[in-house]
Amino acid sequence: MTKPATKYSDPNTPPTELNWRTTLSHAFRHSEELVTALGLTPDNSVPMETFPMRVPRGFAERMQPGHPNDPLLRQVLPSADELRTVDGYSADPVGDLDNVIPPGGLQKYRGRALLIVTGACAIHCRYCFRRAYPYASGSLSGQDFQTAMDVLTADPTIEEVVLSGGDPLTLTNDKLATLFNALTRIKHIKRIRIHTRIPIALPERIDSQLLDLISINPRSIIVVIHCNHAREIDDTVTTAVSKLNRAGAVMLNQSVLLHGVNDSIDTLVDLSERLFDIGVLPYYLHQLDPVAGAAHFNVTDNRSGPDC
Repeated sequence: MTKPATKYSDPNTPPTELNWRTTLSHAFRHSEELVTALGLTPDNSVPMETFPMRVPRGFAERMQPGHPNDPLLRQVLPSADELRTVDGYSADPVGDLDNVIPPGGLQKYRGRALLIVTGACAIHCRYCFRRAYPYASGSLSGQDFQTAMDVLTADPTIEEVVLSGGDPLTLTNDKLATLFNALTRIKHIKRIRIHTRIPIALPERIDSQLLDLISINPRSIIVVIHCNHAREIDDTVTTAVSKLNRAGAVMLNQSVLLHGVNDSIDTLVDLSERLFDIGVLPYYLHQLDPVAGAAHFNVTDNRSGPDC
Protein backbone atom coordinates (compact mmCIF):
# COMPACT_ATOMS: atom_id res chain seq x y z
CA MET A 1 0.00 0.00 0.00
CA THR A 2 1.40 3.40 -0.95
CA LYS A 3 1.55 6.01 1.76
CA PRO A 4 0.20 9.38 0.59
CA ALA A 5 2.52 12.34 0.72
CA THR A 6 1.99 14.67 3.65
CA LYS A 7 2.41 18.42 3.69
CA TYR A 8 5.62 18.25 5.70
CA SER A 9 7.00 15.07 4.10
CA ASP A 10 10.71 15.03 3.46
CA PRO A 11 11.05 15.59 -0.31
CA ASN A 12 13.94 13.11 -0.38
CA THR A 13 11.78 10.29 1.01
CA PRO A 14 10.28 7.96 -1.59
CA PRO A 15 6.45 7.74 -1.40
CA THR A 16 6.40 4.18 -0.06
CA GLU A 17 5.31 2.60 3.20
CA LEU A 18 8.19 3.19 5.61
CA ASN A 19 8.98 1.54 8.90
CA TRP A 20 8.95 3.69 12.01
CA ARG A 21 12.72 4.05 12.26
CA THR A 22 12.91 5.42 8.74
CA THR A 23 10.05 7.79 9.53
CA LEU A 24 11.85 8.97 12.67
CA SER A 25 15.07 9.53 10.77
CA HIS A 26 13.30 12.24 8.75
CA ALA A 27 12.17 14.21 11.80
CA PHE A 28 12.76 17.95 11.93
CA ARG A 29 16.08 18.65 13.67
CA HIS A 30 16.57 22.36 13.05
CA SER A 31 14.39 25.24 14.17
CA GLU A 32 14.65 27.10 10.88
CA GLU A 33 13.42 24.10 8.90
CA LEU A 34 10.39 23.59 11.15
CA VAL A 35 9.24 27.21 11.35
CA THR A 36 9.71 27.66 7.60
CA ALA A 37 7.50 24.61 6.98
CA LEU A 38 4.86 26.27 9.18
CA GLY A 39 4.99 29.51 7.20
CA LEU A 40 6.74 31.42 9.98
CA THR A 41 9.80 33.64 9.90
CA PRO A 42 12.88 32.07 11.53
CA ASP A 43 14.09 33.89 14.63
CA ASN A 44 17.81 34.32 14.03
CA SER A 45 18.28 35.67 17.55
CA VAL A 46 17.78 32.20 19.06
CA PRO A 47 21.23 30.60 19.49
CA MET A 48 22.00 26.95 18.89
CA GLU A 49 20.62 25.03 21.84
CA THR A 50 22.57 22.52 23.90
CA PHE A 51 19.48 20.31 24.06
CA PRO A 52 18.95 19.23 20.42
CA MET A 53 15.62 19.53 18.65
CA ARG A 54 13.73 16.52 17.29
CA VAL A 55 10.15 16.74 16.00
CA PRO A 56 8.57 13.95 13.92
CA ARG A 57 6.88 15.30 10.81
CA GLY A 58 3.56 13.70 11.70
CA PHE A 59 3.49 15.65 14.97
CA ALA A 60 4.34 18.86 13.11
CA GLU A 61 1.37 18.30 10.79
CA ARG A 62 -0.95 18.79 13.78
CA MET A 63 0.39 22.32 14.32
CA GLN A 64 -1.44 25.34 12.90
CA PRO A 65 0.57 26.97 10.10
CA GLY A 66 1.19 30.67 10.60
CA HIS A 67 0.63 30.54 14.36
CA PRO A 68 3.88 31.25 16.26
CA ASN A 69 2.15 30.53 19.60
CA ASP A 70 0.67 27.20 18.57
CA PRO A 71 0.58 25.06 21.75
CA LEU A 72 2.15 22.05 20.02
CA LEU A 73 4.92 24.14 18.51
CA ARG A 74 5.64 25.81 21.85
CA GLN A 75 6.42 22.42 23.42
CA VAL A 76 9.17 21.56 20.94
CA LEU A 77 10.63 24.75 19.48
CA PRO A 78 13.90 25.93 21.10
CA SER A 79 13.68 29.36 22.67
CA ALA A 80 16.13 31.95 23.94
CA ASP A 81 14.25 31.69 27.26
CA GLU A 82 16.02 28.37 27.81
CA LEU A 83 19.29 30.23 28.31
CA ARG A 84 18.04 32.17 31.34
CA THR A 85 19.35 31.17 34.76
CA VAL A 86 16.47 31.04 37.25
CA ASP A 87 16.80 30.37 40.97
CA GLY A 88 15.39 26.99 41.97
CA TYR A 89 15.79 25.42 38.53
CA SER A 90 18.48 22.75 38.24
CA ALA A 91 19.79 19.95 36.04
CA ASP A 92 18.34 17.27 38.36
CA PRO A 93 15.02 18.73 39.53
CA VAL A 94 13.47 15.53 40.92
CA GLY A 95 16.55 14.08 42.61
CA ASP A 96 17.10 11.19 40.21
CA LEU A 97 20.81 11.04 40.93
CA ASP A 98 20.16 10.61 44.67
CA ASN A 99 18.06 7.50 44.06
CA VAL A 100 20.16 5.42 41.69
CA ILE A 101 20.21 1.65 42.10
CA PRO A 102 22.99 0.65 39.75
CA PRO A 103 23.09 -0.28 37.03
CA GLY A 104 20.56 1.78 35.07
CA GLY A 105 17.88 1.93 37.74
CA LEU A 106 16.16 4.33 40.12
CA GLN A 107 14.11 3.61 43.22
CA LYS A 108 12.24 6.26 45.21
CA TYR A 109 9.32 4.24 46.56
CA ARG A 110 9.02 0.87 48.20
CA GLY A 111 7.56 -1.73 45.88
CA ARG A 112 8.47 0.01 42.62
CA ALA A 113 11.67 0.37 40.63
CA LEU A 114 12.35 2.34 37.46
CA LEU A 115 14.73 1.32 34.69
CA ILE A 116 16.33 3.92 32.44
CA VAL A 117 16.44 1.66 29.39
CA THR A 118 17.53 4.25 26.83
CA GLY A 119 18.35 7.92 26.44
CA ALA A 120 16.61 8.18 23.06
CA CYS A 121 13.24 9.87 22.47
CA ALA A 122 11.12 10.25 19.36
CA ILE A 123 10.43 13.89 20.25
CA HIS A 124 12.41 16.33 22.38
CA CYS A 125 10.10 18.31 24.65
CA ARG A 126 11.70 21.55 25.79
CA TYR A 127 10.42 21.12 29.39
CA CYS A 128 11.84 17.58 29.78
CA PHE A 129 12.94 17.02 33.37
CA ARG A 130 15.69 14.65 32.18
CA ARG A 131 17.07 16.91 29.46
CA ALA A 132 20.42 16.98 31.31
CA TYR A 133 20.39 13.42 32.66
CA PRO A 134 23.75 11.57 32.25
CA TYR A 135 22.40 8.79 30.03
CA ALA A 136 25.85 7.59 28.98
CA SER A 137 26.59 6.42 32.52
CA GLY A 138 23.10 6.20 34.01
CA SER A 139 21.10 4.02 31.62
CA LEU A 140 20.84 0.29 31.16
CA SER A 141 23.42 -1.10 28.75
CA GLY A 142 24.15 -4.53 27.41
CA GLN A 143 27.00 -5.42 29.72
CA ASP A 144 25.10 -4.65 32.93
CA PHE A 145 21.68 -5.96 31.87
CA GLN A 146 21.92 -9.18 33.88
CA THR A 147 23.24 -7.30 36.89
CA ALA A 148 20.14 -5.10 36.81
CA MET A 149 17.90 -8.16 36.65
CA ASP A 150 19.79 -9.66 39.60
CA VAL A 151 19.20 -6.49 41.62
CA LEU A 152 15.45 -6.67 40.93
CA THR A 153 15.34 -10.40 41.68
CA ALA A 154 17.04 -9.89 45.04
CA ASP A 155 14.34 -7.52 46.30
CA PRO A 156 11.02 -9.38 46.71
CA THR A 157 9.22 -6.16 47.70
CA ILE A 158 9.43 -4.87 44.11
CA GLU A 159 6.09 -5.67 42.46
CA GLU A 160 6.10 -3.03 39.73
CA VAL A 161 8.80 -2.02 37.25
CA VAL A 162 8.59 1.22 35.28
CA LEU A 163 10.37 1.30 31.91
CA SER A 164 11.48 4.85 31.23
CA GLY A 165 14.24 6.87 29.65
CA GLY A 166 14.29 8.50 27.20
CA ASP A 167 11.44 6.57 25.66
CA PRO A 168 11.48 2.78 26.04
CA LEU A 169 9.50 2.29 22.82
CA THR A 170 12.44 3.63 20.80
CA LEU A 171 14.05 0.24 21.51
CA THR A 172 13.73 -2.41 18.83
CA ASN A 173 11.19 -5.15 19.31
CA ASP A 174 13.99 -7.67 19.81
CA LYS A 175 15.43 -5.64 22.68
CA LEU A 176 12.00 -5.15 24.21
CA ALA A 177 11.33 -8.89 23.97
CA THR A 178 14.56 -9.62 25.82
CA LEU A 179 13.63 -7.10 28.50
CA PHE A 180 10.05 -8.36 28.88
CA ASN A 181 11.18 -11.98 29.07
CA ALA A 182 13.73 -11.20 31.77
CA LEU A 183 11.22 -9.25 33.86
CA THR A 184 8.51 -11.90 33.61
CA ARG A 185 10.95 -14.50 34.93
CA ILE A 186 11.09 -12.53 38.19
CA LYS A 187 8.14 -14.01 40.06
CA HIS A 188 7.39 -11.11 42.40
CA ILE A 189 7.02 -8.56 39.58
CA LYS A 190 3.29 -8.20 38.89
CA ARG A 191 3.15 -5.14 36.67
CA ILE A 192 5.28 -3.54 33.96
CA ARG A 193 4.64 0.14 33.25
CA ILE A 194 5.83 1.70 30.02
CA HIS A 195 6.16 5.48 30.15
CA THR A 196 6.13 6.72 26.58
CA ARG A 197 5.30 9.62 24.27
CA ILE A 198 5.56 7.37 21.20
CA PRO A 199 1.80 6.81 20.60
CA ILE A 200 1.46 10.61 20.41
CA ALA A 201 4.72 11.56 18.71
CA LEU A 202 5.32 8.57 16.44
CA PRO A 203 2.19 6.38 16.25
CA GLU A 204 3.76 4.42 13.37
CA ARG A 205 5.89 2.71 16.02
CA ILE A 206 2.90 0.73 17.33
CA ASP A 207 3.46 -2.20 14.97
CA SER A 208 2.19 -5.77 15.04
CA GLN A 209 5.33 -7.19 16.65
CA LEU A 210 5.12 -4.74 19.55
CA LEU A 211 1.42 -5.49 20.00
CA ASP A 212 2.19 -9.22 20.12
CA LEU A 213 4.79 -8.64 22.84
CA ILE A 214 2.17 -6.85 24.93
CA SER A 215 -0.70 -9.25 24.29
CA ILE A 216 1.24 -12.43 25.19
CA ASN A 217 2.91 -11.02 28.29
CA PRO A 218 1.65 -12.78 31.43
CA ARG A 219 2.15 -9.64 33.53
CA SER A 220 -0.15 -6.61 33.55
CA ILE A 221 1.13 -4.08 31.03
CA ILE A 222 0.31 -0.44 31.74
CA VAL A 223 1.12 2.07 29.00
CA VAL A 224 1.31 5.61 30.37
CA ILE A 225 1.31 8.01 27.43
CA HIS A 226 2.15 11.70 27.60
CA CYS A 227 -0.27 14.11 25.94
CA ASN A 228 -0.68 17.77 26.90
CA HIS A 229 -3.20 19.16 24.41
CA ALA A 230 -6.23 17.72 22.58
CA ARG A 231 -4.81 18.70 19.18
CA GLU A 232 -1.95 16.26 19.68
CA ILE A 233 -4.54 13.52 19.05
CA ASP A 234 -5.36 12.84 15.41
CA ASP A 235 -6.59 9.76 13.55
CA THR A 236 -3.14 8.13 13.56
CA VAL A 237 -2.92 8.49 17.34
CA THR A 238 -6.45 7.19 17.80
CA THR A 239 -5.60 4.11 15.72
CA ALA A 240 -2.40 3.44 17.67
CA VAL A 241 -4.18 3.72 21.01
CA SER A 242 -6.99 1.47 19.82
CA LYS A 243 -4.47 -1.20 18.87
CA LEU A 244 -2.81 -0.98 22.29
CA ASN A 245 -6.19 -1.29 24.00
CA ARG A 246 -7.04 -4.38 21.95
CA ALA A 247 -3.66 -5.88 22.85
CA GLY A 248 -4.68 -5.70 26.51
CA ALA A 249 -2.65 -2.73 27.70
CA VAL A 250 -4.11 -0.51 30.41
CA MET A 251 -3.97 2.97 28.87
CA LEU A 252 -3.29 6.00 31.10
CA ASN A 253 -2.17 9.55 30.37
CA GLN A 254 0.06 11.98 32.19
CA SER A 255 0.14 15.66 31.33
CA VAL A 256 2.34 18.52 32.45
CA LEU A 257 0.75 21.89 33.22
CA LEU A 258 2.52 24.27 30.83
CA HIS A 259 2.22 28.03 30.38
CA GLY A 260 1.00 28.85 26.91
CA VAL A 261 0.10 25.24 26.17
CA ASN A 262 -2.67 23.96 28.43
CA ASP A 263 -2.98 26.44 31.30
CA SER A 264 -6.71 26.99 31.00
CA ILE A 265 -9.68 25.04 32.30
CA ASP A 266 -11.27 24.72 28.87
CA THR A 267 -8.08 23.32 27.36
CA LEU A 268 -7.68 20.75 30.12
CA VAL A 269 -11.34 19.71 29.89
CA ASP A 270 -11.02 19.30 26.13
CA LEU A 271 -7.92 17.17 26.65
CA SER A 272 -9.58 14.90 29.19
CA GLU A 273 -12.68 14.47 27.03
CA ARG A 274 -10.58 13.64 23.99
CA LEU A 275 -8.55 11.10 25.95
CA PHE A 276 -11.72 9.43 27.21
CA ASP A 277 -13.02 9.31 23.63
CA ILE A 278 -10.04 7.29 22.42
CA GLY A 279 -9.88 4.95 25.43
CA VAL A 280 -7.23 6.56 27.62
CA LEU A 281 -7.81 7.41 31.28
CA PRO A 282 -6.48 10.85 32.33
CA TYR A 283 -4.23 9.88 35.21
CA TYR A 284 -1.82 12.63 36.24
CA LEU A 285 -1.65 16.38 35.76
CA HIS A 286 1.84 17.30 36.88
CA GLN A 287 3.13 20.66 37.94
CA LEU A 288 6.28 21.49 35.98
CA ASP A 289 9.47 19.93 37.34
CA PRO A 290 11.91 22.84 37.83
CA VAL A 291 14.53 21.77 35.30
CA ALA A 292 17.04 24.36 34.15
CA GLY A 293 15.94 25.87 30.84
CA ALA A 294 12.20 25.42 31.33
CA ALA A 295 11.18 28.19 33.74
CA HIS A 296 9.17 29.95 30.99
CA PHE A 297 6.71 27.03 31.07
CA ASN A 298 5.92 27.43 34.76
CA VAL A 299 2.35 27.99 35.96
CA THR A 300 2.36 29.21 39.55
CA ASP A 301 0.45 27.33 42.24
CA ASN A 302 -1.50 30.41 43.30
CA ARG A 303 -3.11 31.17 39.95
CA SER A 304 -6.88 31.51 40.18
CA GLY A 305 -9.83 32.57 38.09
CA PRO A 306 -11.42 31.30 34.89
CA ASP A 307 -8.12 30.71 33.08
CA CYS A 308 -6.23 28.93 35.86
